[in-house]
Amino acid sequence: MHVEPWVWIVVVGSTAAILLADVFIIGRRPHVPSNRETSTALIFFVGLAVLFGLGVWYFSGGRYAGEFFAGWLTEYSLSIDNLFVFLIIMARFNVPAKFQQEALMVGIIIALVLRGIFIAVGAVAINQFAWIFYIFGAFLIYTAYNLASENGDADEEYEENRLMKFVEARFPVTQSWDAGVRLRTVEAGKKVLTPFAIVILALGTTDLLFALDSIPAIFGLTKEPFLVLMANIFALMGLRQLYFLIGGLLKKLVYLSIGLSVLLAFIGVKLIMHALHENNLPFINGGQPIHAVPDIPIWLSLVVIVGVLGITAVASLAKSRHDDRSSLSV
Repeated sequence: MHVEPWVWIVVVGSTAAILLADVFIIGRRPHVPSNRETSTALIFFVGLAVLFGLGVWYFSGGRYAGEFFAGWLTEYSLSIDNLFVFLIIMARFNVPAKFQQEALMVGIIIALVLRGIFIAVGAVAINQFAWIFYIFGAFLIYTAYNLASENGDADEEYEENRLMKFVEARFPVTQSWDAGVRLRTVEAGKKVLTPFAIVILALGTTDLLFALDSIPAIFGLTKEPFLVLMANIFALMGLRQLYFLIGGLLKKLVYLSIGLSVLLAFIGVKLIMHALHENNLPFINGGQPIHAVPDIPIWLSLVVIVGVLGITAVASLAKSRHDDRSSLSV
């Protein structure tokens, strides 16, 4: 898939402008969004992603459009799992409800910048070292196993990463939210960081940690950096709206971790099969590709992704409804 430089500039620039406009609007009026507001914005962002996919179909064909939609759905589903931790972070730092929108938005922008760097590094590694697919595949299968093995209390606690601990240890931080969404303020005659600065750092760096599995996963569906980047952008663009719209619903998705583990394991196997199909490691088959190993077509990947997500959602809601009825009858 050949993408002209001007297309990169126009498309990425346009989405960046939308995000910046969103931040500017929110910054002028911190508030708790209504269901109507979040629903309208979510429909808008999902519509943009669908239009982009249809544009890819029109200009580059169904194969690349399928790769984008498969990657976008996978990134979106993994992002929903991120929301559990986002909710915990907001509670951990006692973020006032009216500031949560801006905290999420700025944290997401930080995550986009960091993911862009991660994607660029991954694309270079894939082009230079075909064996990287073995590592990506094995890592996804390992992650899938850990995700499926987690118990129900796995997401109940948030532990600050090393960067967070370093910042809090080196720089004074006020516990007061009087400064609102400013990053620094003056307390007792000294300049200190605000809780808002710590929260957006927590959100951005935590999302980057989640990218350790989501970026290899999408490279298992498409090797086109343009599609990888856009799938990530569109997935994160709607994340803030999902946070407010389905915050309560997240607790009902009891089988989400299992569904995501199945997806990651499937993509991990797909990556290893692709690596074997294009093998050049001297200790495997004498350094020759194993053509008997098939490549899983993108249409089958898309069917599996949609099927797993659909079954996960239906089974989760059915389980939650059954549990609610059982609790009422007791």
